[in-house]
Amino acid sequence: MGRMTEALRSPAQRSRTFAGILVNTALANITTSYLWFALTFWVYLQTRNVIATGVIGGAYMLLIALSSISFGTFVDRYRKLAVMRFAAGFTLVMFVLSGVMFLLTPAARLLDLTQPWFWVFTLIILVGAVVENMRNIALSTTVTILIEPDRRANANGLVGMVQGLMFIVTSLLSGLSVGLLGMGWTIVVAIVLTALAFAHLLMLRMPEEVRAAATDAHGGFDLRGSLAAVLAISGLFALILFSTFNNFIGGVYMALMDPYGLEMFPVELWGTYFALGATGFIVGGALIGKFGLGSNPLRTMLIAVIVMGILGAVFTLREWAWLYITGIWLYLVLVPFVEAAEQTVIQQVVPLNRQGRVFGFAMAFESAAAPITAFLIAPIAQVWIIPYARSAEGAAQLAPLLGEGTSRGIALVFLAAGIIMIAAAMLASLTPVYRRVSASYARTAAEESGMANTASSSSSSK
Repeated sequence: MGRMTEALRSPAQRSRTFAGILVNTALANITTSYLWFALTFWVYLQTRNVIATGVIGGAYMLLIALSSISFGTFVDRYRKLAVMRFAAGFTLVMFVLSGVMFLLTPAARLLDLTQPWFWVFTLIILVGAVVENMRNIALSTTVTILIEPDRRANANGLVGMVQGLMFIVTSLLSGLSVGLLGMGWTIVVAIVLTALAFAHLLMLRMPEEVRAAATDAHGGFDLRGSLAAVLAISGLFALILFSTFNNFIGGVYMALMDPYGLEMFPVELWGTYFALGATGFIVGGALIGKFGLGSNPLRTMLIAVIVMGILGAVFTLREWAWLYITGIWLYLVLVPFVEAAEQTVIQQVVPLNRQGRVFGFAMAFESAAAPITAFLIAPIAQVWIIPYARSAEGAAQLAPLLGEGTSRGIALVFLAAGIIMIAAAMLASLTPVYRRVSASYARTAAEESGMANTASSSSSSK
């Protein structure tokens, strides 16, 4: 994968620029997730309705799915920093609008799920949060532009570490913010932090990107080009499908993890405990940053998914706080391995001028899975599974396997989801597609290593 221009600076200088972009994206992601988490906590605490939180979570992922191909197209067509600046400015405008609406609309009206005000308010925040995700697609392509091929897995690990920091800060601050400050001041904090990130982004420079890379991307929604870019690499579509299926299971956790935690702890404590569990994200990302993903990132991904399934099946077998938090911590240690493995393979086998659309296509597919599960599982859990588990007959039947407690219905769903995840990863490891993509990655990595050695030899002989 050639760069847009000849490398203008040393690898160390390019790494410093990447670090600046990474830190800025971290602040933006933290702010977006802070407001997003706070909205979820606030709605559940005011309504005690699992359907409401499931719909909010599902709508967020659905909006990402619907917009990601457009986001990828724009990333391919325009300079990456310009795309990031547009996304940051748009998010700032949306958050300001949400603050104005919160200020002008009485809380009782805003929380009435039968009225349009709740859905309009939620949609404004979600749209701002979704557009901010355009920056994450652009960030993945800056890894290709700024980081040497043999260090990209490590860089993707740092991205995962930053995401872990995002979870820790946002879950901790969102719980405290909703519990102590209220939703209004939470929105004010989000607006201020978004403005700071936008201002910092305006000062960043990336001289390697003199102009956008020449690309065959067309219009604002290049579905045909996105699909062609994916199908051009043998087995890449199957890799995306596997990640999509994995996200079907992720939708279960998205819909039910917060309600389970909020039933067990007060909101301030739940935010703090989830932040403790989310330190696993930082540990996982740091491990990848230090050691990489091995010679075959796909094998590393499937092993991680199998272990994640085991953890997801057992971390709510009893309603014990230490078991839940420990399970979340170990689960989140492994999440960066799955995400970094997919990103590293795409960065290695897909040309730079198509990476935006491939990342966008992957995000669209994978994001569509979680809301489908959330929309399905939240009503099923609320209407059937939770009432059954809390009935005398259901509690007695579940007690030998899942123990006793108010959230045994959610625990039953987690157990089934974990078993499905294990089976899917084991089957995927036996497919010819797994062998083809692994071989393609190994071949392109060897070619780039050979080219790098040749360039190094010719430069030293001068």
